[in-house]
Parts: sequence; structure tokens; C-alpha cells
Amino acid sequence: MRAIVLALVGIGIGLAVNARAAEGFGPAAVAAEARVFRLGKLELVALHDAQFVAPNDAKVFGVDVGAPAVADLLKSRGLADDRVTLSVNALLVKTAGRVVLLDSGLGPKAHGSLQASLQSAGIAPETVTDVVITHTHGDHVGGLVDADGKLAFPKATIRMSAPEWEWMKSQPTAAELVKAITPRVITFAPGKPIAPGITPVALDGHTPGHMGYEIVSGKQRLLDIGDLAHSSVVSLAKPAWTMGFDSDAVKAKATRQSTLARLAASGELVFAPHFPFPGVGHVAAAGAGFDWKPGVP
Repeated sequence: MRAIVLALVGIGIGLAVNARAAEGFGPAAVAAEARVFRLGKLELVALHDAQFVAPNDAKVFGVDVGAPAVADLLKSRGLADDRVTLSVNALLVKTAGRVVLLDSGLGPKAHGSLQASLQSAGIAPETVTDVVITHTHGDHVGGLVDADGKLAFPKATIRMSAPEWEWMKSQPTAAELVKAITPRVITFAPGKPIAPGITPVALDGHTPGHMGYEIVSGKQRLLDIGDLAHSSVVSLAKPAWTMGFDSDAVKAKATRQSTLARLAASGELVFAPHFPFPGVGHVAAAGAGFDWKPGVP
């Protein structure tokens, strides 16, 4: 599992994705799937890219509490107690003549189905004007290139926070991807719109420049939370548990708890890239933690 974690958390996603495939762990391909919904006057499309199964071994979830505590939580929800299953999803927004894709999935070398899901929604890669990145882990940027290493969205500007781009360039496993995308990258600071109705929001702790994206149309709002929370069960019920993918666990816990509390209080719509497809719903307070209430408007 350690090889899989390193491959996904770094950018070398094609190196070890089959390391425990025989045991049912790691990323797996899914059938093309797209779900269209509206936010005010905007058309949004949730896109299914892959499934990822992490073993309950206290290396990813519940690092500070141990596998038995995670198993107890999973069993209480009627789930298998030896694994945590995550979706890999992306979100597309059509706004004011722009076609904006939020994250690009794993890519074809790691069983990603994003391109097929886009095709099922009638969206051609060359019509995408912007690819906006929450952070540069492999399951969010691997799909920026195709199987031949060429730009998967040839006419798109690739946008990410300045700290995230600097961090990506410092990662040896990202060298080939950095070389491929550099001519298309534009960086930003959070707080100012990067497209009509889309504003980056700093969600600190997961990576050095991890962003969420606030999408607004009229009085309706949706927050793409990126990797603020990974499991719709574990991350919400126990937001203070350490997550092995977070680069700054202390900061990530604080951000997770405060952001989930705000979302539960406001009732704002949420898109969560790793929650069960389509990853759209609401966060609700539940005792000392939170629950996920899925539902596409």
C-alpha cells in the first residue's frame, strides 16, 4: 500500500497503481458517467473518473487512532471494515462562454475514465477553455495529459495557486508533467474570481497551495472542497482524525473542522471529488461530527 500512496500523493501515478490490485486495493476503472445539474443560471456536470479503494491499515485513514477505531466506525455504518472506498470525480462548469473543468482526474495511464465521461456528456476536450486545479496530487492532475504525454485539453489554460505550482515543480516525480503543462499554466492568489462566478478559496493543510472553489450564480452557491475531506463517512464523522495524505495534519484538521461546520450551518451545496459519485450534496451536523446528505439539485 505504501507504494500506491506514494504514487498517488506524488505525481508518478503510473508507477505503482497495480501494486495491490490482486487484493482489490488501488484505483480501478469505471464506466463513463456524467450528471448534469444547474446552479442558478449555470450548467454544471459531475464527471466520474475512477474508484479508489484504500485498505484500513492506519496509513491513510485514522493514522492517529488506529485501524480498529476506523473499523468500528465503518461497521456502525454497515460497511466493510477492512477498506475505505472513494470515488474520483471532477466538476465542469459552463459560465459566460467559458467551459471550466475543475481537476483532471487520474489520466489514462492510471485507469482514469474522465475523457469517456466528458464524451458521454457531449463535451469535446478542445472545447475546454480552463482547467482549474485544486491541488497537484496525481488523481487531480494526471489527466492533464493523454496516454502519449500530450496535452489532453489542448486549448485550455491551466490554473492553480502560486504556492501549489511551486510545490509541484519541486517534486521529482512531476518533472515530465511539469514540462508538458508549463506553457499553459497561469497561477493566482485566492480570493479573486478566476472565471465568471468561480472564486478560489484557500483550504489549508492538504498540500502547500490547496484550493477549494466557490461557484456562485445569483443566490445559489456551491463549494468544491477538493481534498478537504476524502471519505463521506470517516472524514465527516471524525474530522479530527489524521489523514495520511495531508501534508500538514494539524492545519488540515483545523481547516476541515471549521469548513465543515460552516457548510453545515449555511446549508450550502457541496461538491466533493472523493465522495460517492456524483459527489454533490450537503453537510449536516451530527453530534460531534457531520453527516453527508447526497443529492443533486
